[in-house]
Amino acid sequence: MRIDRRQCLALMAASVIAGAHARTQETLRAADGRNIQLDVWRPSGKVIGRVHFSHGAASSPWKYSRLLEPLCAAGYEIWAPLHVDSTEHPLTAQFKGMASWAARLQDMHALSLTARSHYIAMGHSYGALVSLTLGGARPTAPAEFADLLRDWSVSAVVALSPPGPIVGFVDAAAYSSLDVPALIQTGDRDIPLGLADARWQDHLVAYDAARASGSRYALVLEGVDHYFGSAICRPELPVAPQLSMLSSTVEIIELFLAAHAFGNGATALTARSDLGKRLASEGAVRLTRK
Repeated sequence: MRIDRRQCLALMAASVIAGAHARTQETLRAADGRNIQLDVWRPSGKVIGRVHFSHGAASSPWKYSRLLEPLCAAGYEIWAPLHVDSTEHPLTAQFKGMASWAARLQDMHALSLTARSHYIAMGHSYGALVSLTLGGARPTAPAEFADLLRDWSVSAVVALSPPGPIVGFVDAAAYSSLDVPALIQTGDRDIPLGLADARWQDHLVAYDAARASGSRYALVLEGVDHYFGSAICRPELPVAPQLSMLSSTVEIIELFLAAHAFGNGATALTARSDLGKRLASEGAVRLTRK
């Protein structure tokens, strides 16, 4: 069997990524006594920084491997709890509806206590709301978290498809208190399910509400839905994964982190310049900044 140059390069890239990280499972103890299972991806070489990832509702960390493994291969150590609302969590029946909200915050605060320095809060969908909350947003808080929503160890937020306004829970005013650099992503086929008159633009309310600081970015991807096809969150969906757009997203995430989180002086300046070159209000990959 002959392998052409393009196939050879793809195989080499896959080999590099496969050998650049190790995924393990660890356990923490939550404030309520629960065990928190974590998936941890560690680079084989030098660690640039640490990312705490919160998955979407009913999902689990491994279902985001196509997103997280390239970031790990680039040098980021990634810690991702299995939240109680996951269909794979043994206690999921005990945390129906909004009971999962307090448990998710407990998970992330317990994880924060293990970090020795600042970290990135990153999440998708329900997890994106968690990450924005840790970065300063103020949705309705469980009683025990009334004054503890913000985690001061968070230096930046990556929020993939965060929810728009939900009556009695989160609105534009709640998002306006975000006070760290943020990258907020959606797609023009990312229409929330089960909500009357929902629009894909609802996922950008957090970006629209945040005050301008020069470090808030909105990324809109043409043709992309809530799950990048079946690439993240729900790999069981009978649709093709939107891998090209996911790859573009990972590239922009890496530039954003280098520019506003873990880059040193020269690296940050270069990354900000490269991000500036990616700014576009039209086209398949639309990146705006304020």
